[in-house]
Amino acid sequence: MEIEKGLITLGLSESEASRISPLMEKYINEIILFNSAYNLTNTSDHDELLIRHIYDSLAPYTTFCKLFENAHNNPDFTAGDIGSGGGLPGIPLAAAFPDVNFCLVERMAKRCAFLENVAAILGLKNVTVINSEAEKVQKENFDVITFRAFRPLDDKMTKTLLGITKKDGTLAAYKAKMDSIKTEMEDIKKIVPDYEVVNLTVPGLSDSERNLVLIHN
Repeated sequence: MEIEKGLITLGLSESEASRISPLMEKYINEIILFNSAYNLTNTSDHDELLIRHIYDSLAPYTTFCKLFENAHNNPDFTAGDIGSGGGLPGIPLAAAFPDVNFCLVERMAKRCAFLENVAAILGLKNVTVINSEAEKVQKENFDVITFRAFRPLDDKMTKTLLGITKKDGTLAAYKAKMDSIKTEMEDIKKIVPDYEVVNLTVPGLSDSERNLVLIHN
């Protein structure tokens, strides 16, 4: 499967897709190489990594274009990928938005070493890696926070994430089925009375419902 075609489907221009494609190919190869040692993802199959992880991470590309609008005029603008793991969605997003500063927060030191290595190999100078739990990150640190394959939002975690988000910032949570989202958000409605859901279409993944939940601070 050609990476470039899928990226264009997600809204990237031909020139951007052409620039990012070889980076994502290198990234997939690094995951395959180190997956068994670092337990980065649930698969080492090339096409599954491409569809279920790379394309899935970049499925909200047009939404992030809007969320990152202020980054161009603000050198302090920072996006945080919390519980980054193997760098999803942080690495693909950092590749797609080279003008945005990305901070990948990961509690496992060996995964942090992997993330730093990948950022160096891909030449992503806009990536910083922090070996920390979310609870220990500096308050009001990020303009946008994203997380994927992260534990469900409960009262404690929601307060933590909102606490490390700047005022007027946004949490962008990758989620699956709408029914599950409604249940999850109902449980935290005292903290998050309002939220937005963006339906995502992932190339090659027609059998799984994918959504992005936006919570504005």
